[in-house]
Amino acid sequence: MAGGRLAQGLKNLADEKVDHRFKALPPDADGRTLGDLAAERRNLFTGGFTTPVLALSAESVEHNLALMETYAARHGLAFAPHGKTCMAPQLFARQLEHGAWGITAAVPHQARVYRDYGIQRIFLANEVVDAAALRWLAGELDADPDFRFICYVDSLRGIELMDAALRAAEASRPVDVVIELGAGEGARTGVRTEAECLELADAIAGVDTLRLVGVAGYEGEVPQADHEKVTAWLRRLVRLAAEFDASGRFADLDEIVVSAGGSAWFDAVSDVFAELPQLSAPVLKLLRSGAYVSHDDDHYRRLTPFNRVPEEGALQPAFRLWAQVVSRPTPEQAFLNAGKRDAPYDLGLPRAQVVRSGRDGTLRPAAGITVTGLSDQHAWLGTEHAGDVEVGDWVGLGLSHPCTSFDKWQLIPLVEADGTVVDFIRTFF
Repeated sequence: MAGGRLAQGLKNLADEKVDHRFKALPPDADGRTLGDLAAERRNLFTGGFTTPVLALSAESVEHNLALMETYAARHGLAFAPHGKTCMAPQLFARQLEHGAWGITAAVPHQARVYRDYGIQRIFLANEVVDAAALRWLAGELDADPDFRFICYVDSLRGIELMDAALRAAEASRPVDVVIELGAGEGARTGVRTEAECLELADAIAGVDTLRLVGVAGYEGEVPQADHEKVTAWLRRLVRLAAEFDASGRFADLDEIVVSAGGSAWFDAVSDVFAELPQLSAPVLKLLRSGAYVSHDDDHYRRLTPFNRVPEEGALQPAFRLWAQVVSRPTPEQAFLNAGKRDAPYDLGLPRAQVVRSGRDGTLRPAAGITVTGLSDQHAWLGTEHAGDVEVGDWVGLGLSHPCTSFDKWQLIPLVEADGTVVDFIRTFF
């Protein structure tokens, strides 16, 4: 059933009509379906696309999907990539094809999108205390016995609110929960001490609307994170799982969940999860890294664990934002027609990588060209020489932070190395 829903959902996306809602698509394509436009295999540069236009490399996406599939398998990990990094059903489908256990969400709205496309396993890496969202969740669980959902708890009040909402909804299935162990004082959400974790476990055992299935957390929030501190916190998480199991907390489970893993420390997660002792039931060692699909040219490129363990492989940045030089007021300054509405800037400014001549289409490195700032709809360029760029040239920009790249574009051309557009990735935020 789920596979059919996902396939039908993808078909519905392909049947969506091209119109003014989608930035950068060719004006002469209005009225065509996205599937028909993809079948035309237009060229990004000569096929009528307008600037700015965000492109996603087909080859790099495929490389990254395959690399993380083999990495998870090699280390005995299940994989539920964090969908908030892309919120694109076509990419969810590709991740599932490459062995993903399910998809991770951050908020109930994202889970609703996943369910609309038939995702059968959702790990919501956050607390859920909203009564309306819990009422919806109860309905989904009651309607589909094959639907698996897991979320965090980290407070007695949260357990109370969940129990009340699920009782009011007359839920027939308990919601599976994991206790979130906080990453330390000053970190984000999560229980700060093991003693508090035990208190929460007792409270969960006292209600029939929730079922404790494991422990989880996010090592990326360890204050002043380094490998030693992250490893120490992960070992606390593993010990907590073992202590819960030894005390009979997981006695009725067929599977115990232990989950962590952002995109910066998944090597440490792999190493420490390998130290898990044998428990009373098989352990689902669930990794949740999500930014790997598109990777990036700055933040995650510097932080990726593959830098520390290069023999494991290397991810490839898949995004490039193409913008056009629209003004050249001085020899040291130029302006592109892409700004904060088009490019992420929360973790670093875009980087000029390549220039495509507006005269003959030739490519050259963007030597001497620096993005110095972003306005709402302009990128400020500093140039070393008067001839570095001219009005009409296209400049290809590398980006930092996939999450805020995807959420600025409802539709993103999937482009092969020669510029051929082979698909359009629809996003929902």
